[in-house]
Amino acid sequence: MPTEISKNAPQIIAVKLSPIGERSVRSKHPWIFSDSIKKMNKEGSAGDVTIIFDHKSNKVMGIGLYDPHSPIRIKMLHFDGGATLDSDYFRNKIEKAYSLRTPLLAQQTNSYRLIFGENDSFPGLIADVYAEVLVIKLYSSMWWPYFDVILEQLIAVSGCTAAVLRLSRNVQKEKRKNDLKDGTIVFGALEDENIHFLEHGVKFSANVLKGHKTGYFLDHRFNRKRVGELSKGKTVLDVFAYAGGFSVHALVGGAREVTSVDISEQALELAKENGLLNRYNGTHHIMVGDAFQLLQNLITEGKRYDIVVIDPPSFAKSAKEVVGAEKKYAELAALGAQLVVPKGLLVLASCSSRVSAQSFFAINEQALEVASRPYELEEVTYHDLDHPISFPEGAYLKCGYYRFNR
Repeated sequence: MPTEISKNAPQIIAVKLSPIGERSVRSKHPWIFSDSIKKMNKEGSAGDVTIIFDHKSNKVMGIGLYDPHSPIRIKMLHFDGGATLDSDYFRNKIEKAYSLRTPLLAQQTNSYRLIFGENDSFPGLIADVYAEVLVIKLYSSMWWPYFDVILEQLIAVSGCTAAVLRLSRNVQKEKRKNDLKDGTIVFGALEDENIHFLEHGVKFSANVLKGHKTGYFLDHRFNRKRVGELSKGKTVLDVFAYAGGFSVHALVGGAREVTSVDISEQALELAKENGLLNRYNGTHHIMVGDAFQLLQNLITEGKRYDIVVIDPPSFAKSAKEVVGAEKKYAELAALGAQLVVPKGLLVLASCSSRVSAQSFFAINEQALEVASRPYELEEVTYHDLDHPISFPEGAYLKCGYYRFNR
């Protein structure tokens, strides 16, 4: 075993749910909220195994893990009967997840999301691979009793030589019996916390100990590649650039000039460094500041670009933020439309799961109609193949390519 974290065996709890809860299990939804729990034979602790029984037939409907720190009190792992949560169980789940990602590895890519939470039957657990380094991020303490066996199987399947543990803010705040901190190396060793990796032949780096999330955003891989393919000889504006994913692909793709915009100077320095890992002939500029204000400034200055990419962070992390998020998306679409040359391309993306794809594209359409610039929606994309979707709330990424006719 790589570590000795999982020392306390979880208890088994028999659970019966409300009719709403049972319908959720039958539809294979991974979330059971606290108000759907009608009966438990004992009090639960984080990571306890919950066996869901049908209230009429008393047959086992599925298996989940108990999470007392979340309103989603039970996270489902298995449906249609029982299961034993042992090494074989987790190995089979991880091997299945890995098999879905193998096509990426044949595309000059050695960075991928191996485990995508609920969508791979690991609710509240993310596992990303950067070259030979595995980064596991826990969003729930219910995984502690199983951490050792999961880590062992992730290493065996991925072939990684080192593993880093990242913890969400909530998990960091919780009292626990182990002393593991965010950024702990739980297997092997690292010579450098900045790990170099390939994405469709383009070189990037990720700080796996301190970087945002697990160190990088892997979900837009296909869109970054696509923008790179469209950038030869072009001028490109990359808004909310962060570490320069779109910018670097554009430069490597032969862009004449790329301007990266972000509010974080540190992120833009990383974008410059990522660019310098590769060979390119274009010019790379950075602009630090509020994206909305900078876009307005560029419009006032009469700037125009062949390609404008606008990929903001999630504007709606709660239901009460949805209306505000929709207004921001509309504003960004309107601003972007004023910065694209005739026959140019505007790429608009959203990672807000609470704003549906249907709503997002409708917002863009309305904003572009107001802008009075005829356009064609050339392409719509969603998650890359290492971010599979198994339930509605698991879908968050959507991206549209808008080509202006004049």
